[in-house]
Amino acid sequence: MPGRSIAIVGAGLSGLVCARILQRNGTPVTVYETDATPDTRQQGGSLDIHDDTGQVALEEAGLYEEFRARTHVGGEDVRLLDKTGRVHVDRREPAGGSGRPEIDRTDLRRLLVESLRPGTIAWGRKVVGVRPATVGHELQFADGSVVHADLVVGADGAWSKIRPLLTPVQPAYTGITIVELRLTDAAAKHPEALEVTGRGSFFALSDNKYIGGHGGDTIAYGCGLRVPENWVADSGIDWHEPESARAGLLREYPGWAPSLTDLIRRCDDGAIWPRPIYALPIGLRWERVPGVTLAGDAAHVMSPFAGEGANIALIDGADLARELLGGSDAETAIARYENTMFRRAAEAAAGSQHGLDMMFVDGPPTEMITFFEGMPGTRRTEK
Repeated sequence: MPGRSIAIVGAGLSGLVCARILQRNGTPVTVYETDATPDTRQQGGSLDIHDDTGQVALEEAGLYEEFRARTHVGGEDVRLLDKTGRVHVDRREPAGGSGRPEIDRTDLRRLLVESLRPGTIAWGRKVVGVRPATVGHELQFADGSVVHADLVVGADGAWSKIRPLLTPVQPAYTGITIVELRLTDAAAKHPEALEVTGRGSFFALSDNKYIGGHGGDTIAYGCGLRVPENWVADSGIDWHEPESARAGLLREYPGWAPSLTDLIRRCDDGAIWPRPIYALPIGLRWERVPGVTLAGDAAHVMSPFAGEGANIALIDGADLARELLGGSDAETAIARYENTMFRRAAEAAAGSQHGLDMMFVDGPPTEMITFFEGMPGTRRTEK
C-alpha cells in the first residue's frame, strides 16, 4: 500500500506482528495503544505457539530464532489431575519437542514491541471512536485529538472500538470465569507446588471447575468456575484484598485435595485477577467495508480452552501484512485476508468451545482423559 497511511489500533500480538512485517518490508505504520507503557497491565500466562500458525507468523516477522531462545525447556509436558490430586495423564515433552513450544506471553509481546522502530507505537493513545471520512477513517482519541488513516486495522481486543464499523455483534459470556493467579520463584520458594504442577501445562478438573495453568520458575495458573456472569461483583469477595480473594476462592473448592487448594492459599498477593470469559459467535462474518478490517480478538475472541487464540492472532497479523504487501489494491488484499481469517477463526472457535465443554463437566474429567490417551508421549497412571 505505497503512499497510504495505515493505523493499527491495539498493541496486542496481532497488531504488533502485522506492524513488524509491514515495517520490515518498507511500509510505514503507526500502532495506537491505550496503555501508557508496555508494562502497564499483566499480560497473562504461558502460550504454546503452534508450528502451522504462530510460528509461521514469527518466521515472517524475522523473529523465530529470538522466539525459540525464550521458550521453556519441558514446557510441552501436560499433566491432568482430578480434585483428589490423582494424576490421570502425564504426557512428557518428546525429544525435540512436539511443535508447540511454550513462551511467556509477556516475553513474546516484549519481543514484538522491541522489534519495531522507536516511535512506531503511540503509547497512551486511547481510541474512543472512529468515523468514516471522505477517504479512509478518522480515529477519535480520549484527549480530543483526531487522526486520519487510509486503512484502519482494529486489533484492539474483545471490546473493540473498531468492530462496530463492520458488525453490531458483541461478545457474549461463555458461562466461565477464570481467576488468574501466580506463584513466582517457585523452585526456591514453592517446591511443593512445582511438584504438583510440573513444568508444563497442568489441569486439575472436577465438578465444573478447574485449577490449572503452566508450571515453571513462575507458575502462572487460574481457577476456572462455571458461575453466573455477575459472580465477580456478587460474590462478596474483595478482589483488592488478597486474603478475602483467597478465602472466597477456597469456598468454591470444598473437598479438593490440599495439594491443589494450597495453590490458592499461597498465591502471590499482587496477582489475583478475576476475568469473566467472553466469546464472539462461532463463524461470525461481515460484509466488506472499505478501509477497515479486524484482527485477533477484535475479529474472533474465543475462550482459551484450545490454546488457539494467541496463535490465530499472530497468523492474522502475518496474513494481513502479506496480503497488503502483495501488490494488489488494498480492498482486494483485505477481502482475501478476511476470507482466510473467517474460515480459520470458525474452526478455532469451534475447537475452543469443544475444549470448554470437555473441561467443565459434572464429576471427574473422563472425556479429557480419553482425549489425551494415544497422544505421543502420554503416560496414563495406573488405576
